[in-house]
Amino acid sequence: MAFTAQGRHLIAGDWVDGPGTFTSTPVTGAGHVVQAGSAELADRAGRAAEEAFLSYGRSTRAERAAFLEAIAEEIEARGADITAVAMAETGLPEARLNGERGRTTGQLRLFAAHIRDGTYLDRRIDPALPERQPLPRPELRMIERPIGPVAVFGASNFPLAFSTAGGDTAAALAAGCPVVVKGHEAHPGTSEIVAQAIAAAIARCALHPGVFSLLQGGARAVGEALVTHPLIQAVGFTGSLGAGRALFDLCAGRPVPIPFFGELGSVNPMFLLPEALAARGAEIGAGWAGSLAMGAGQFCTNPGIAIAPAAQADTVLEAARAALAQTAPQVMLTEGIAEAYRRGTDRIAAQPGVEAVQLSRCNDRSAQPNLFRVSAADFTANHILSEEVFGPVGILVTVESPEEMIPLAQGFEGQLTATLHMDAGDTALAARLLPVLERKAGRVLANGFPTGVEVADAMVHGGPYPASTNFGATSVGTMAIRRFLRPVCYQNLAPELLPEDLR
Repeated sequence: MAFTAQGRHLIAGDWVDGPGTFTSTPVTGAGHVVQAGSAELADRAGRAAEEAFLSYGRSTRAERAAFLEAIAEEIEARGADITAVAMAETGLPEARLNGERGRTTGQLRLFAAHIRDGTYLDRRIDPALPERQPLPRPELRMIERPIGPVAVFGASNFPLAFSTAGGDTAAALAAGCPVVVKGHEAHPGTSEIVAQAIAAAIARCALHPGVFSLLQGGARAVGEALVTHPLIQAVGFTGSLGAGRALFDLCAGRPVPIPFFGELGSVNPMFLLPEALAARGAEIGAGWAGSLAMGAGQFCTNPGIAIAPAAQADTVLEAARAALAQTAPQVMLTEGIAEAYRRGTDRIAAQPGVEAVQLSRCNDRSAQPNLFRVSAADFTANHILSEEVFGPVGILVTVESPEEMIPLAQGFEGQLTATLHMDAGDTALAARLLPVLERKAGRVLANGFPTGVEVADAMVHGGPYPASTNFGATSVGTMAIRRFLRPVCYQNLAPELLPEDLR
């Protein structure tokens, strides 16, 4: 039987109504009525999560791994329905959503394997030295422990992999932390069906139902209630700089501040070095166009800025322009995102020194690519040009000499990624750029395009502010679990009192 959205909240195992409603705005089909969240519901979910933490925070790694795998299985059992609902709500194509669903279940299973291994616990034991002079040393044992209930905000651009059962939720549950998700209003049906999968896994594994709750909508009030709830111990967020900064400030302003792990956007600069351009400038330009236009540019790793020597820029621009000109209009995730994209491209086009290479405009919920050119001097003098515009827009910044790339790189704010397109003859220049770029970005890559974030042990998806609010964290890869753990040292405790993994 096909899934029919009920539009309700899941709180500690119960599907409940809210004090108001909103209507979803799918790309295809009719919208449905969704219960809106409230501060009171956020409080109920937070209290249920704290109650669940008393048992879930002390559960074994094997129990949590089995739970994560059960969630993956329940998602797969609903695979066709999840894809159908998400396609209607977001306009994303079937192949993309099937791939994202596989990424979501893959993340869950990766964390299951990671916690079974146990290395993440960073266990350290210093035996007692009772005969040491001048003072004896006590026995010291250290281990990473879960921090408590976590709030997670669903992302608009990844309705599965960065939303209800996405990477933040998987990492927190793996660590032993109950989760309260604020679903994104752009895809409430998708959030609901995935929440049903999690609820089924909770029942299968006989866990406390407060280990997971989903709150739908409610706009700013629900988000504020969650991040200021005294029982919530950390927040995971993927979204805009403005919304993220507001939540970050709320977390910091609490009587007891909590960590806010926000991914807030990035322009992901690419440095196109001379020898690489001489050998394959047109190929690089076409590849850049493909990366810019992928998914209507709605990726946090979209390479919005490229830097190239002025004498070689035409080859790159013409290849990129020709490829972008063939790109049909693509539906954007929400009407608000589409409008923000139009405003952003208009703002770029109006700046001094900016030349439009490929200019297009759509007046509905769709977008076409835009491409601009500007000198390094005009770019450096105008901060607006270095701000993220969420969508398929690129700016080529031209330098008069390769040496000019160094101060340009130094002027960038924190980024998720930075890219070097280089050949062997560019090694000396790349070696000078790399110390700058590794201080600016969480991931530095060569001869590729940053769209596409591999879910793996070594991945870092984060970076210095404003790319993310905590440069020591990642939201993708197994190291993401560290955000929801803290080290605890036990001194001279009897074995029966210690956590099982430390005995």
